[in-house]
Amino acid sequence: MTLNTLEDIFGALRRRPDVEAPNLQAWDATDRLLLETAAGQVTEGSTVAVIGDRYGALTLGALALLGPGAVRVHQDLITGERALQLNAAALSGSAVLAPAAAERADGEARGVPAFTRMPLGPELLAGAQTVLLQLPKTLAELDEIAAAVARHAEPDVTLLAGGRVKHMSLGMNTVLERHFRSVRPQLAQQKSRVILARGPQGSGAPDRYPVVEHLAELDLNVAAHGAVFAGTRLDIGTRFLLTFLPAMKTAGHAVDLGCGTGILAAMYARHHPGSAVTATDQSAAAAASAQATARANGLADRITVLQDDALSTMADGSADLVMLNPPFHVGAGVHSGAGLKMIEAAGRVLAPHGELWTVFNRHLPYLPALERYVGPTAVKGRNPKFTVTLSIRRSPGQAAA
Repeated sequence: MTLNTLEDIFGALRRRPDVEAPNLQAWDATDRLLLETAAGQVTEGSTVAVIGDRYGALTLGALALLGPGAVRVHQDLITGERALQLNAAALSGSAVLAPAAAERADGEARGVPAFTRMPLGPELLAGAQTVLLQLPKTLAELDEIAAAVARHAEPDVTLLAGGRVKHMSLGMNTVLERHFRSVRPQLAQQKSRVILARGPQGSGAPDRYPVVEHLAELDLNVAAHGAVFAGTRLDIGTRFLLTFLPAMKTAGHAVDLGCGTGILAAMYARHHPGSAVTATDQSAAAAASAQATARANGLADRITVLQDDALSTMADGSADLVMLNPPFHVGAGVHSGAGLKMIEAAGRVLAPHGELWTVFNRHLPYLPALERYVGPTAVKGRNPKFTVTLSIRRSPGQAAA
């Protein structure tokens, strides 16, 4: 019965508004294994915290199967938050969820919502007796999460951390052992594994995130939360794009799209003191890191930070320049869909004759999309790994090539 219910829930999930494609799905075997393991651990009516739920599989599965008194959720990506909300709305009126869970999913019955979204920290974890975690990609992100659970959750909390075996490492056990007295990997099933961690042991030290380091080659202080790509380092694509900074025009409004730690935004603001700059990313950790980077360099009054999905809340024609270093992965899979979505968004937000500066891996097929969604595009530089292009936003009525 449990498996059938899970299959019903998983079969109804979609990834929207994130990239959807035949080789991408909204759940994996780790979601199932975490929920099946939790079924023997969770006390009915207790508080469950869910961290890293990608599109709602863990949250909606927990509501349907575990009988929790409260479910609190932290998702780093705004696309995940929106997908969870859309999937909850789609399932709340169906027979897929158990009656009590279905009542709670619409947020009306009993006067409480089915789940509450919260940032990583005490509000999310206070009183939590069980934490369900999709293991993150980096050890730094796992360290930040594990430290928060150990510091803020109940003393008898059980952390169930699951992942695909091919993406797991012994380093994950080492990180968890810094924060929990008992760390027990379980037997793998369907190429996934769950680690049970109990006995939180806080160091008593203050929260170390975001980490701030001085990047000597740019004379810039860079702040990074654990979930941010490249941490406090300068990734090689951004380094190459920065060599073209002197060629970028002074814009009334410039945008660092997919800002990460906000290095491009900070360097542009420093070189163009008359420009307003927006740093935007779908990741809450990236947005917080970019804000901290701006503060660490005395640029907080010049840089506005926005967590958003591909500029969805920005008006058409509202920017004069966009800088973009798009990802070439969607989750753990190689896929150009996220980059194409960002290019299309940049074309919408740019004013006529505005500039889009893009750096991307040479093998990616972005040149036709840049021409189609933005306008005439010139290759400004190549090295063995990357291409840098300048696209000029075409005027209204000007036909695409």
